[in-house]
Amino acid sequence: MAMPPLPDSRTEPDGSAVIRVLSYNIRSMRDDRAALARVIRACAPDLVCVQEAPRFFRWRKYASRLASATDLVVLSGGAPAAGPLLLCSLRATVVSTEDVLLPLTPGLHRRGFATAVVQFGRARLGVVSCHLSLRDRERLDQAGMLLDRLKSMDAPHSIAAGDINERPSGRAFRLLADQLQDGWSVAPWGGEHTHDARTPRQRIDAVFVTPGIEVLTCGVPTGLPGVRESDLRRASDHLPVLATVRVPAP
Repeated sequence: MAMPPLPDSRTEPDGSAVIRVLSYNIRSMRDDRAALARVIRACAPDLVCVQEAPRFFRWRKYASRLASATDLVVLSGGAPAAGPLLLCSLRATVVSTEDVLLPLTPGLHRRGFATAVVQFGRARLGVVSCHLSLRDRERLDQAGMLLDRLKSMDAPHSIAAGDINERPSGRAFRLLADQLQDGWSVAPWGGEHTHDARTPRQRIDAVFVTPGIEVLTCGVPTGLPGVRESDLRRASDHLPVLATVRVPAP
């Protein structure tokens, strides 16, 4: 079934910006890379918050190839952020970037944030790609660090997107949803469940925005023109989340 048309990316007469934000756990590009590129291109995003980007041998080459194949550019992240990566379209003006490593718990995977401040016309916003811990206590702590990070960014509005590694009933997810807008809850569109890609039964990936941003649509782009179900199954073990938001101008 075809999805209702998405709002186009644009700058409004009042200076606000309508942008598309895609969050995608790409499993280190170990699956069908051509399918992955086709999905991302069909979503026509202005910002992509990637999780599990390649972070070891020749990781820059893989990040560059993904950006080139999707008509985007690398913004920040990758190995220096322990996996999260940010891509953006040429529509974005980059103000600043920073890769953040989170405290390491011995025996667990190192986590981090890929962060940036960007402008679309006069609309300025912070953006963070995150991939939270598999362990409940550490995941909750990292959600708190994510909220602190958003508050510290030099921007009036912010977006955080990524693999939360728990359902909306979990403590970390609830903490984020209490202080931010959970895109799917505000403006559901498309599919809800994101994992796993072949038989999705749970929503563990999300796009969150600060209260001043208007969420127009948010969900898995199943049925979006150009997004084939076969590509979604082959591209990764997660399904992507696509949000369309309006960011106010000062």
